[in-house]
Amino acid sequence: MQLLLDVMCGGLDAYLRMCDHDTVYAGDRGLEADDALLALARDEDRILVTRDVALAARADDSILLESRDVEEQLSELAVAGVDLTLAAEPRFCGRCNGHLERVESAATTPEYAPDPAETAVWRCRDCGQHFWRGSHWDRVARTLSKIGGNGDDPNEDG
Repeated sequence: MQLLLDVMCGGLDAYLRMCDHDTVYAGDRGLEADDALLALARDEDRILVTRDVALAARADDSILLESRDVEEQLSELAVAGVDLTLAAEPRFCGRCNGHLERVESAATTPEYAPDPAETAVWRCRDCGQHFWRGSHWDRVARTLSKIGGNGDDPNEDG
């Protein structure tokens, strides 16, 4: 799913990227004007996610959220049909939405990242950030399971 989050929905970006959705956050591109958001959604064939009733009505495809709370917004997205299952093999950077590539087990990683021989690690092709399934992944999984998404690690048995 290709999504565009307006500036009122920025707290959702990492969650949606971790659930394998190509998610652009308008704030990352310096977009606030309604016409610019609508043009980007149309040009990139994205579903606009917004809390702005008038903006949602003008979009070709949109999801209108009511809540300001991220967990409640995630629940609203689930009701709207957005799959909130954590990706088995993450594809999108939680920071910039760039594409992730798996780090080879023999490669070295920055000090902050685990050894890829012991833990699966991915690197963003665009910003260079490294990701792995650690405590942040676990917190996201717990949040998604509370709101009805599938926070289970798809690689675990049982």
